[in-house]
Amino acid sequence: MSINLFVICRVWQPLVVALGLLLSMQAQAALNIQHWQTSNGAAVYFVENHDLPIIDISTNFAAGSARDDEKSGLAGITRYLMTLGAAGLTDQQISNGIADVGAILGGELDADRAALKLRTLSSAREQQAALDIYTSILHKPDFPAATLTREKARIIAGLKEAATQPASIANKAFMKALYGNHPYAVEEEGVPEAVGALQRDDLQKFYQQYYGAKNAVIALMGDMTPEQAKAIAERISSGLPDSPAAGALPAVSYPQAPVERRIAHPASQSHILLGYPGVKRGDDDYFALYVGNYILGGGGFVSRLTEEVREKRGLVYSVYSYFMPLQELGPFQVGLQTKRDQAEDALKLVRETLRKFISKGVTEAELKAAKQNIIGGFPLRIDSNSKILDYLSVIGFYKLPLNYLDEFNGKVEAVTATQIQDAFSRRINPDNMVTVVVGGSQ
Repeated sequence: MSINLFVICRVWQPLVVALGLLLSMQAQAALNIQHWQTSNGAAVYFVENHDLPIIDISTNFAAGSARDDEKSGLAGITRYLMTLGAAGLTDQQISNGIADVGAILGGELDADRAALKLRTLSSAREQQAALDIYTSILHKPDFPAATLTREKARIIAGLKEAATQPASIANKAFMKALYGNHPYAVEEEGVPEAVGALQRDDLQKFYQQYYGAKNAVIALMGDMTPEQAKAIAERISSGLPDSPAAGALPAVSYPQAPVERRIAHPASQSHILLGYPGVKRGDDDYFALYVGNYILGGGGFVSRLTEEVREKRGLVYSVYSYFMPLQELGPFQVGLQTKRDQAEDALKLVRETLRKFISKGVTEAELKAAKQNIIGGFPLRIDSNSKILDYLSVIGFYKLPLNYLDEFNGKVEAVTATQIQDAFSRRINPDNMVTVVVGGSQ
């Protein structure tokens, strides 16, 4: 479950509108990323920008769903309940306090990371009030028992509803088939039985183990000087648990034989997913695979899969492919939706298209067009403070080079057709892919 819940009330509208004005300034200039460690070991990544009177903060921990062990859903519920009661404040008091100063409180969770975010005005009163609440959440979460009971019931109801939806069924079955016993197979949302069994003590222990300063990456962006940023980072890190950094996740194994799962469902459409372990963050093959995948299925209507399977044959409503790099090998996935009676034809054609792509590679015309589209769209990746903040978090958490964004377009431009074919042929084995089909009868 990618938790992305925001408390948004009375946000100063002119600030939101003004974010668009940053495009020409931020997208054109190289980002000066400053990096240091706090006195108790938290890593800090900071970009100074005074164009708007706002600051953005994201505190990231190696506390994603891959750390759940046998308690599926624990990471997500821990992160979420931190925002629903802290230092004696109720969830309503937290919400009202954030709203009163026009701030935004948010968070995210994936397999690797849990993050808590804050956007606030940089003026002293509003900033101080927002930081008071934000640091209370980070330092003194209460995990109220009554709130936990309430939220468990809500989450379980959502999980039971999701268990009837073909897209959700396909995604969960795909990750389980692809990763087996690896922690990446753990369902981010949890499963009803495991969620129902979670106790307040479980959340407290998870917090103490994974929310320590040595396990934290603090990303800061906006209207503050380096001295102010250092003070804020120290304030955030100083109250975190004194626990060791999380250990490395186990390596991902490649499938030794093809895996296919077919799941009956009464829906009129079949949902089909194919995949294979892909790449890690910072992988040497990343840019060749990224540009190649744009041509294969990541470029929307200009991709090979869309052209062959949708436009020429009309076999699917949608088809795509992507790589999701993680700390260990994240998934390479091809997905499509089609009428039940066309599912076999569509699946066969997708497999043929993928095999041809891997064996024959890309044309120079396709490569040129892909580079132009990727590079031309790059300014939109960093056209707001919040987008830059997300990149800072990724750069810091995965220890990417500080000039990662500055060199992005150059890395894309340097990719050759030979590199794409070589990377795909080495990294993706079409004979041993995982396939999940949801729809139709058994």
